[in-house]
Amino acid sequence: MTGALSHAVDQNRRAEYARAARALLRRPVLRAHGPDAEYVVLVRRHASELRAWFDRNTEWRLVVDSEVARLVKTVADTTDTTHPARDPRSRAPFTRRRYVLLCLALAALDRADAQVTLGRLAEQIVLAAADPDLAATGIAFTLDRREERTDLVSVVRLLLDLGVLARVAGDEEAFVRDDGDALYDVERRVLSSLLATPRGPSTVDATGLDERLAALTAELPPTTDDLRNQQIRRRLTRRLLDEPVLYHSDLDEAELAYLTSQRHAITSRITELTGLVAEVRAEGIAMVDPLDDLTDVRMPESGTDGHATLLLAEYLTARGPLPLDALHAHLRKKGVEHASFWRKNATAGGAEVELAATAIARLEALRLVEQRGDVVHPRPALARYAVGPPTIQEPRS
Repeated sequence: MTGALSHAVDQNRRAEYARAARALLRRPVLRAHGPDAEYVVLVRRHASELRAWFDRNTEWRLVVDSEVARLVKTVADTTDTTHPARDPRSRAPFTRRRYVLLCLALAALDRADAQVTLGRLAEQIVLAAADPDLAATGIAFTLDRREERTDLVSVVRLLLDLGVLARVAGDEEAFVRDDGDALYDVERRVLSSLLATPRGPSTVDATGLDERLAALTAELPPTTDDLRNQQIRRRLTRRLLDEPVLYHSDLDEAELAYLTSQRHAITSRITELTGLVAEVRAEGIAMVDPLDDLTDVRMPESGTDGHATLLLAEYLTARGPLPLDALHAHLRKKGVEHASFWRKNATAGGAEVELAATAIARLEALRLVEQRGDVVHPRPALARYAVGPPTIQEPRS
């Protein structure tokens, strides 16, 4: 009985450990108060093990205190634009101006009092946006137009979702209409944990955007073979945890050689931590999630956009690289066939262009296609969505 009880306790501990790790990977900023509270409790309980695992295998820092649990992740590719920040309500991707407003808002909140109104925050951002160097880039923000107020509200919604702000009173929509305001608490512990760079931006002397990003994310060059292998292992583990598919063709010679020899060890450690299952193909590796909740982009997905994406995936798999015009024509035809199931405006003239753009963006985010100019090229993992002839089994005698 003692052995059975010990086994049950160990199984429960492992399940909690995995739930805590998955919560951090799904949402790297967890707040102690609110919907994330139960996960923060689990992260605190297993903080030492989790901190050691992430440090050893990814070099991501885990910060845990009384108010927040923060996994400080660094991305493998700073040029990847397929997973933008999104408005939590509309799911619209952030534009260049919204990203600038987000940075200005964080800077203003760092100097703000414990509470701030949306109007006061907007005033501080307008002052910052008037900087000549920023104005020279073509970014303007004056609050004169409804579109500008909408952009700021999208930024505030993201900050609310992250837990940087907590609404006390008011309504953002009233601010958009220019007939009201909103009041927020500034959660300083969450705000101070957001920066996810190995070094502080103020220590970087480079001036160009690409140069600054490179300096902010640069790793120290390894001085021994062991350090070089450690760096490669961490880089590969980060990509397997973060990216839908890791293609061999995207790796350099040293990374490919290391992955070939250490593939089982790397994927086994990830499986033990998260429950993700390695799907190994000749072209690369995908860590598949049986629970389907560790992704921000799902496929298949219900609704008109999800169906259109599946139809394009099937078409590209069967036909190979295709120009956008051909994909538009295909969706226009399918819109007529499925008019009774698709939303009404999806069959209007020209709707196929937006449907195709949404579908391609989803497929690119999942590393299933690549768009070069006006031609969309299928990538190897898209083959899993190929539709073959049906197999009819003979009835058992």
